[in-house]
Amino acid sequence: MMRNEVFKGKVVWITGASSGIGEALVYEFSTLGARLIISSNDLPGLERVKNACGSRSDLVNCVPFDLLDLKGIEELVQQQVKEFRGIDYLLNIGGISQRSRIEETPLWLDRKIFEINYFGTIGFTKAVLPYMISQKSGHILATSSISGRFGFPLRSAYSASKQAIHGFFETLYLENKSNNIRTSVIIPGRVRTQISMHALESTGKEHGKMDEGQADGISPEKAAKIIIRGIVRNKREILVGKGELTLLYIRRICPWLFFRIADKLNST
Repeated sequence: MMRNEVFKGKVVWITGASSGIGEALVYEFSTLGARLIISSNDLPGLERVKNACGSRSDLVNCVPFDLLDLKGIEELVQQQVKEFRGIDYLLNIGGISQRSRIEETPLWLDRKIFEINYFGTIGFTKAVLPYMISQKSGHILATSSISGRFGFPLRSAYSASKQAIHGFFETLYLENKSNNIRTSVIIPGRVRTQISMHALESTGKEHGKMDEGQADGISPEKAAKIIIRGIVRNKREILVGKGELTLLYIRRICPWLFFRIADKLNST
């Protein structure tokens, strides 16, 4: 089946949709004829993305909310389900990164990163899940990272929050396979987005710099195409990136080499 036939008329809800991979996914899904609900905590950014869809903008509905504060999320989801008569795909793209050493990171910052990346993601998912169970269909995706598969310098809370994502969504799949609900975890490596710019330092201030490796990553547009291809192929894990993805295989097959590489990266 062609991709436009898979997604035409389907309802796709994307968080983190006002920039980066989320924004690129909005454009890809809109060209495939999907009906879109797009969310982030940046309403002007969402409206910009909606308008950028041009003649297809009437298929896009902006629904802002903050992953750090999910008060009223059940009512918000109920409203959208009533309007769209169901949700076929949920893509949890929104999140935040980190750039600080463990001993410099106050506990409140660890909690904040977890509130956004883990509790925000699963809280929103739990609000949508009952409707997918009721309709006996759906596909839920969550965004991890290659550092969601191993520890990495300056990303202790980020790495831990992303590792927790794997445990939750693998369990969600096992519990709801009989309800015809699929799950996928997106594992990006280096993608050329603003994630390092907005990463939190030990004071809670934004990092404000594009990491060198980030700048050399694949484009958000290419990442979006890889993700959509992974959805069509029903992949449990969708790897997004270039050569840096080999670290996943090195960590699994040759742990001592991985730690040598990671230590070298830490010292540079």
